[in-house]
Amino acid sequence: MNPHLILVSGPSRSGKSRWAEQLAAHLSIPIIYVATGIPDPTDAEWQARIRQHQRRRPPTWQTLEPPLDLVKLCENPPPACGLLIDSLGTWVAQFLECNAGEWLTLQTQLLTALRISANPTIIVAEEVGWGVVPAYPSGRLFRDRLGELVQAIGAMAAQVYLVTGGWALNLTQLGQPVPKGVFPDPASPA
Repeated sequence: MNPHLILVSGPSRSGKSRWAEQLAAHLSIPIIYVATGIPDPTDAEWQARIRQHQRRRPPTWQTLEPPLDLVKLCENPPPACGLLIDSLGTWVAQFLECNAGEWLTLQTQLLTALRISANPTIIVAEEVGWGVVPAYPSGRLFRDRLGELVQAIGAMAAQVYLVTGGWALNLTQLGQPVPKGVFPDPASPA
């Protein structure tokens, strides 16, 4: 467990970014806002979402935008500052072309960096598995990779929040961790 790591997860438009920003504002140290979404000037709606996030940030926060190496930043963050990474889903989406081995290496590097970081780090992550299984392979790959990564980060975070409907629940106070491992299928021969 990393006592400096906080995970804020929830569905789209739930308030998870606002909650993470509130948590970061209370850290009383300089904040680096790590935006993982890639701007697309041809997508007016996406650009409006980015502007909405930008307007909420205090002017004292430094913002890092793509291209950036999230693993290296988490391995060697600037001293005496907090990181707010928003969001894990847009970061994962950038690596869907990676094969399983490349993804495992990248994921392991990020998890290792987060595990040992002494800087306060708040990660915003989307919950994408609450609906139907996507009908196309890239959708299933995205959902599976993000879901597994969110679970791994949640297992090492000191605080895990679920934000939905504009309300934040501290799962580390209210919930129980899901056991690791796979239990044998009772219908299969031993």
